[in-house]
Amino acid sequence: MPTAFADVETFADLFEELGGISPSRVRFRPAPGRATEKDVIRIEASESRLFELVDGVLVEKAMGAREALLASFIVHFFWEYLKERDLGVALGADGMLRLRPRLVRIPDVSFISWDQIPSGEFPSTPIPDLYPDLAVEVLSDSNTVAEIDRKLQEYFEAGCRLAWIVDPKTQTADVHTSATECRHLRPSQSLDGGDVLPGFKLPLKELFASTRRRRR
Repeated sequence: MPTAFADVETFADLFEELGGISPSRVRFRPAPGRATEKDVIRIEASESRLFELVDGVLVEKAMGAREALLASFIVHFFWEYLKERDLGVALGADGMLRLRPRLVRIPDVSFISWDQIPSGEFPSTPIPDLYPDLAVEVLSDSNTVAEIDRKLQEYFEAGCRLAWIVDPKTQTADVHTSATECRHLRPSQSLDGGDVLPGFKLPLKELFASTRRRRR
């Protein structure tokens, strides 16, 4: 389980622990290790920039416009499904979740079941104590394999049951039922909700067609 960076001695060590990400994505005010959720909320409100909090380190969320379009398309199809099956809620790429103290992640898409919210009323706090039952990450150029692996480990340790890693470059996807168990989908195949969203299917061809103008 990823823990606080107690053994980190250099900036190079820090970036390696975060998954070999670019230094340009790490905020140095407040200093790494000293940032809090208040900083995450303040920066979003004042600068309209999204930062995840990883053991007191602010890491800017990596997402371009095309990735945001694909994520919004997935959210749309989740809500179409959820209209008929009131199983939970879907969040987009600005939905902050506290996976554990000092760890705030923002999946590109999250499905959160009502089982996590016995009251049936979604929390009004900016960063609720919830995890994605189904997490979706749409890969951006600045994402690294190690960064995604770390996120997957954190998601599943928090309680996640299913994760999709969508790759726009290859128009493929990896479906994870744990941090290490993965099924690779080719462009001709479909994402499905498994036991989390029974009966849900989204063909990858249909997903990636959302980036092109429809023919009249």
